[in-house]
Amino acid sequence: MDYVSVAKARTLRGLRLVLTTGVPGPWGESAKAVLNARHVAFTAVAQEALAPNLELRAWTGCRNAPVAVHDDEPPVTGWHDILMLAERLGSGPSLLPASSADRALCLGYAMEICSPDGFGWNRRISIIESIAGTTTPANAEPHQIEYLHQYGMSNDAARRAPGRTADILHALAAQIKAQRARGSQYLIGGSLTAVDLYWACFSQMARPLAHEVNPMPDYLRALYSDLPEAVAAALNAGLFEHRDHIYERHIGLPLDY
Repeated sequence: MDYVSVAKARTLRGLRLVLTTGVPGPWGESAKAVLNARHVAFTAVAQEALAPNLELRAWTGCRNAPVAVHDDEPPVTGWHDILMLAERLGSGPSLLPASSADRALCLGYAMEICSPDGFGWNRRISIIESIAGTTTPANAEPHQIEYLHQYGMSNDAARRAPGRTADILHALAAQIKAQRARGSQYLIGGSLTAVDLYWACFSQMARPLAHEVNPMPDYLRALYSDLPEAVAAALNAGLFEHRDHIYERHIGLPLDY
């Protein structure tokens, strides 16, 4: 993917999407998937993982990714705000169901995947624990300490994360199974919704796509693939058959980041 600098992005109009360079971060990949599904063009802006990103913070108030900035509107960072921006700016079929009941179900499952204390949040806690433990390393830089605090690291969070992650996987697997019994290949209803894209992108944190279509750094592949026992036991084929269908039919391969 071609990226512009923060300095260049600030001179542009239209939608600018801040993304972490060189890695398929699930929040960033799902933001891209949502915008592409809604046919919203954007300029990719470079952010460096685990770095201070001072220019980015000065522009958006945030040092991490994704961040979406449309014209002179305030920056938005959360998955829901980016989805709503895509719905407003985009064209074609909505990524939200028409009925309120299905819409609530779609957004509820999306929260379980993307929000604080969701699938991605808890997998990240387990990954951080596997790298650094649950205490702040003595030689950590201030921005790295901020990172640990921002994402909820604690001994209690690390102990709880595998069970919470597994519970979410069980819920998603049950929903996929029920939908298949209804003849649907999608998580909600009979067509693509945002939650299909979110699960496809976040599933990389449990079982990354093959290197041929997802040439992620080896260190990150190893971290994503190293699962706590409870999480590994919660995986089933249906979760990844659904993921593969969404990538092949709706997101496209290989990944470009």
